[in-house]
Amino acid sequence: MKGPVLLVKRRAFCFGDCESRHEPRRSASIKANVARRASTAQSTSMRIVRPATLAALLLASASVSATPPSTAQIGETYEITLTKDSSSEGSDGSTESTHDQDVLIERIERVRPDGFEVLFDLPQSATADDRRRSWQFPARVFEPFNGSPKLLNAPQLEDRVDAWLKEANINRQACGHWIFTWNAFRIECDPQSVLETVALFDPKLPPLRQGELYEEAHALRPAPLILKSSSSTDSTFTASLEAAPNAIHREAAEADVVIGEITRKPVSLEAALAGRAKETVSGTIEVTIDADTAGSMRRLTKVTKLRTRRADGTVEMRTATETLGRRLIESK
Repeated sequence: MKGPVLLVKRRAFCFGDCESRHEPRRSASIKANVARRASTAQSTSMRIVRPATLAALLLASASVSATPPSTAQIGETYEITLTKDSSSEGSDGSTESTHDQDVLIERIERVRPDGFEVLFDLPQSATADDRRRSWQFPARVFEPFNGSPKLLNAPQLEDRVDAWLKEANINRQACGHWIFTWNAFRIECDPQSVLETVALFDPKLPPLRQGELYEEAHALRPAPLILKSSSSTDSTFTASLEAAPNAIHREAAEADVVIGEITRKPVSLEAALAGRAKETVSGTIEVTIDADTAGSMRRLTKVTKLRTRRADGTVEMRTATETLGRRLIESK
């Protein structure tokens, strides 16, 4: 395919600082490679500047975004870095590891009585080619104190996606479909999809104080925050959660559906769910949140460990670490 191919909703991106290593006991088939690639995060609508693979069954992000700190002022600009590392070992001798890092810039454009208008954009290091491919950015988003975020410059994104499709020689009928080149891609043409990407970098958190319940999409139930340390400059909270097998089975099944589309061997979600239900999954999700004196998140680290016993008796042990860092780079 000629032209830019970045702006698709994908399971895996890689055009900068990205690394993925696979060392199976035997040479993997193309279908197996697709399976690994397509098992990356369903919720990830695109990678920003330095993307790579992500294990969806391990790294669950919050489903909605949160507003900036209530003390934020016009002109404040933050650099948000999302780093993900995962590794796995199978009882059949297979191993796998991945690393990726994405960066997004958030700037407070307007303070309203009911929320903030925020500009999300690629960092200054993004090249002209990066920007040509990334039709979703810059994106202007209204983040209310209560309710869901709203995209404010949808018409501009519509114009950009039209130009991108034309340059990439992609027909509108391809929108929403999955393809496989060197990775698994879902061609994304909906401007509203940028809100999914923003949510990955701006997760909804409870008030950061002892006893508040922390929720995870892949956990059986919420867990209370525990204050581990506190000083005049920062505080650290932790939460321990149990992984939810049903949620993990569903994401694996959704990946199976994607594989079926790519390999032209369709499988229904119901059939995929039935197959995945034969697997036994258990695990934990450990969360650490570092906050400043105002109670705003500086860093969130999430470590997920899963043990999966497959229907054929093989066992996979997988560990994933996701770190979300937020740094003020410009003040009013």
